[in-house]
Amino acid sequence: MDVIKVSPRGCCYGVVDALQMVRQAAKDLTLPRPIYILGRIVHNRHTVEELTALGVITLDGPDRASILEQVDTGTVIFTAHGVSPLIKQRAQERGLHCIDSTCPEVAVVHHLVCELVKNGYYILYVGKKGHPEPEGVLGEVSGHISLVENIEDVDALVLTAAQQEKIAATTQTTLSQWDTKRVIDYIKTRYPQAQAHLDICSATQLRQEAVVAQVKGADLTIVVGDPRSDNTNRLVQVSEEEAGVSSVRIEDLSQLKREWLQGKKRIAVTSGASTPSRITREVIHFLEQYQPEEDEQT
Repeated sequence: MDVIKVSPRGCCYGVVDALQMVRQAAKDLTLPRPIYILGRIVHNRHTVEELTALGVITLDGPDRASILEQVDTGTVIFTAHGVSPLIKQRAQERGLHCIDSTCPEVAVVHHLVCELVKNGYYILYVGKKGHPEPEGVLGEVSGHISLVENIEDVDALVLTAAQQEKIAATTQTTLSQWDTKRVIDYIKTRYPQAQAHLDICSATQLRQEAVVAQVKGADLTIVVGDPRSDNTNRLVQVSEEEAGVSSVRIEDLSQLKREWLQGKKRIAVTSGASTPSRITREVIHFLEQYQPEEDEQT
């Protein structure tokens, strides 16, 4: 079978750096034990299992504050998605040793919203409700920011005259750049005075643009990644909505259904920014060796 190996794909530098911090922490016998991660270091089950094998405990919960309540001693690692200042303060008050693996591109947005509020702006933050990245950003400037996910959320806002006078918009780093631009453009329509910042991270943009440019002509796009990974799910969306190619998401080779391949000649493969390369390589290798005739004979 003809396989289009979309490039770039897979782990971004922010994920690589975060994982390196965790692995180094696991080896450092001077760090207080146990070592906990507040939420998944990145949204990928295989990565979490690898870190568990190193003795690092991944805690999960509805938000970072409730997860932190589970920790009384030891070391806590803040994930690549970032956390609010309140979480850092509470961790320090508990006497915990803290390691911050926030992605540098997420940290830029944290700094941006603080500077905007310092200069008197009210912020509209385009992001996904329930995702840990917006939780951290909103916690930086609570009371001076509103989370909007779509145009309907923008329409539902009730802002004071003062808030409308100086208003700025920024974004979660892992969204579809096309969807996000539509929301930002709508904000500019509703509030022409708004200062707009499209803060989709470079790795997310490059992977999305690669899908649009490279999967055309494929019969199907397979996106390898965790169901909780927002950037992975956006790649599925981009393939279908921007490139016009049907797409499916799988965690690993075990979820690949042979019936999806029936009648297909060219398959494009990409993966989310938190997907281990070995998982994607297994999928690519299977597809390259796949012979449709084998299924027809069985």
